[in-house]
Amino acid sequence: MHRSQTWGQIKSRAELGFGGVEPAGTGRPSYHPAARLRLYIYGYLNRVHSSRRLECEAGRNVEVMWLLARLAPDHKTIADFRKDNGPGIKKVCARFVEVCRKMGLLATANVAIDGSKFKAVNNRDKNFTHGKVERRRTQLEESVARYLAQLDTADRQEPSETLELKKTRIKGRLENLTLEMAKLAAIEKQVLASPDQQISFTDPDSRSMATSGRGSGVVGYNVQTAVDTENHLIVAHEVTTSGSDRSQLANMARQAKAVLEADTLDVVADRGYFKAKKSWRASNLASR
Repeated sequence: MHRSQTWGQIKSRAELGFGGVEPAGTGRPSYHPAARLRLYIYGYLNRVHSSRRLECEAGRNVEVMWLLARLAPDHKTIADFRKDNGPGIKKVCARFVEVCRKMGLLATANVAIDGSKFKAVNNRDKNFTHGKVERRRTQLEESVARYLAQLDTADRQEPSETLELKKTRIKGRLENLTLEMAKLAAIEKQVLASPDQQISFTDPDSRSMATSGRGSGVVGYNVQTAVDTENHLIVAHEVTTSGSDRSQLANMARQAKAVLEADTLDVVADRGYFKAKKSWRASNLASR
């Protein structure tokens, strides 16, 4: 236990759901969650998301050395903290908003809502939709047809050692294509069995989403954020796998209204949230 910590502080952190608040009676005490939370917030504010980079910062960056009192957790400890304490980190964010409200920083019920696409740790080649499967099958079939045509041409030529080596090489490529076609058929079954007919292998929850650039896209998440328009504080956020913002406005407005404890709420959003079938006034939307 750190000497500067009161029992009330320890109890408060335990109520938030962080593990390792009270050290075990045996073995070496783990890094206190308060120190690891400070490092997590530092990485967020300075756009340092990699646990390995944060490990390096703890050993060379004077700011981080001061922040952690010269503690130097390794990258696995940093990554495990983020992985194992998600609910606790969310409760810290909620407490922060509560403190801001008590300080009068969220006195006006005006928010701006927008969505951002965040890239997941999932290569685009490891994400499959029904369209991608069909396009890949077409490419494989074209390759098979091309190699078969090369074999037909080779069969009409005079036999030679060089020609036999070429035919052996082509047959090997055809065998590889056959195996790839079988793998693609298995992937197609998984895609069709998925509710949204899309799967990602590295990060199963991530989804392929279009971005503002023509022909571009990202495999990741759509993060919806409601920001106070006066002090630019985030009052509500939600991570979704929906690539469109159109169905997110009402949900985010309700969350922001609940956090601000407001009777009415004025919402500003861009045209990405517009629906042609039904248009909403912000005040009517927030009051529902």
